[in-house]
Amino acid sequence: MNPVIAPPPERFNFAQYLIALNTSRSTKAAYVDDVGTLTYADLADRVGRVSAGLGALGVRREERVLLLMHDCNDWPVAFLGALHAGIVPVAVNTLLTADDYAYMLEHSRAQVALVSAALLPTLQAAMQKSQHEVKKIIVSRGTGLAADVLDFESWVQSTPAAKAAVHTGADEIGFWLYSSGSTGRPKGTAHTHGNLYWTAALYAKPVLGLTEQDVCFSAAKLFFAYGLGNGLSFPLSVGATTVLMAERPTPDACFKRFTDLQPTVFFGAPTGYAGMLASANLPTREAVKLRMCSSAGEALPREIGEKWTAKFGCEIIDGIGSTEMLHIFLSNRPGDVRYGTTGKPVPGYAVELRDEMGHVLTGNDEVGDLYISGPSAALMYWGNRAKSDETFRGAWTKSGDKYFRDADGYYVYAGRSDDMLKVSGQYVSPFEVESTLMQHPAVLESAVIGVDDESGLTRAKAFVVLKDAKGASEALAEELKTFVKAKLAPYKYPRQLEFLTELPKTATGKIQRFKLRDLEKSKSHG
Repeated sequence: MNPVIAPPPERFNFAQYLIALNTSRSTKAAYVDDVGTLTYADLADRVGRVSAGLGALGVRREERVLLLMHDCNDWPVAFLGALHAGIVPVAVNTLLTADDYAYMLEHSRAQVALVSAALLPTLQAAMQKSQHEVKKIIVSRGTGLAADVLDFESWVQSTPAAKAAVHTGADEIGFWLYSSGSTGRPKGTAHTHGNLYWTAALYAKPVLGLTEQDVCFSAAKLFFAYGLGNGLSFPLSVGATTVLMAERPTPDACFKRFTDLQPTVFFGAPTGYAGMLASANLPTREAVKLRMCSSAGEALPREIGEKWTAKFGCEIIDGIGSTEMLHIFLSNRPGDVRYGTTGKPVPGYAVELRDEMGHVLTGNDEVGDLYISGPSAALMYWGNRAKSDETFRGAWTKSGDKYFRDADGYYVYAGRSDDMLKVSGQYVSPFEVESTLMQHPAVLESAVIGVDDESGLTRAKAFVVLKDAKGASEALAEELKTFVKAKLAPYKYPRQLEFLTELPKTATGKIQRFKLRDLEKSKSHG
């Protein structure tokens, strides 16, 4: 039996909840970043100061502030400080362009921008391009700042802490995340205070089994839904310590934290695990203290999971979440990992597979659209009724992913709804072909799309990145086709294969197959 988890009270402020939860841990490290350590007492004090400071700048309840910062100790302080004041932080991807931020500033009507010094020029360029409402810029870890911006540290130190959090409701909008769609403008996904509580209560504790003894480290950054759970709501809800890293999560950057700071739990994505396993600098099992790893963002190929476990003796818990559901709702679990699947529904969530007419599929091995019902679903996409209606359907949220359920009840990823190929009248999952290609020793990464042959029939085409680019040849291309044909149903093998030096990806590391499709179209029209 699954334990019944009490919902948050109707009047609920997530920042206040975390502070109260950790009052006995005042001297313990909550965060360790590239510069220093933040204890739980420091965190509580600084959250109260940001809360009061935003109010003093004239930001009112429910108004938005932009949070454009690299992962460092100032990030959770800024995010929770806004929540504490009933102000809505809009946490945005640090890898975007000035045009993207110009859109987000206008769309969110952010009143204040909190920004890392390194990102200030991009933000200022965005402000010049937009009809924004930003009244003040607060800069984290800058030097020699202009008179018209505030230094984050000085601002925090000069503001007395708010004595109590603003009364907010569990179902009140707490924060926004922008969902990175493969096409179109990003969508402002509005989440509640309660949603942060639910992801920790349903997944961090009962499934992952996180405890206050853990040291958590996430390659996925805090501005991602996945990273926000990994680096903020999960560890703080159990009193653990979190390692934050401002730089890009390259294999070497991750290895340095593995060996220097000895995290016990690592949260990554399949592309990152593949890169680490391919690195000549991969540390030994003895040099790290990893007890468990997590993966999300895209489905984890079986081979990567098996290789990682063989190397480090710990499992990778693969799951799927989304910006709309805030974190993982379908997952393997410790001691019950079946590589090549995404596991089973997380207790507290219900999932359904539906056909194109919306009928629920009950049989095994039937590919359908994945729908989720659970208490962490977003309220809506701000100012976008059509997309909200398309995604949020009463108690159910449409994921945009296709899955099938095997005979043992484990769910297997079958690609994105818009990436699925129908070859010879049958669905072919690009992911299945990609995973198979990656089992070949010469292949680092691959992406598969559908292209029309001379008869107008869809055939699979593979784009392949080799571990050694110099090995590309016609002979290897034929070898790879034969390799796939031997492992999958013959209709699934890629009829065409092209070598690339890198694949187009979103900031979260997901392959942008639509860009490859556009590349093919431009060739045929060229």
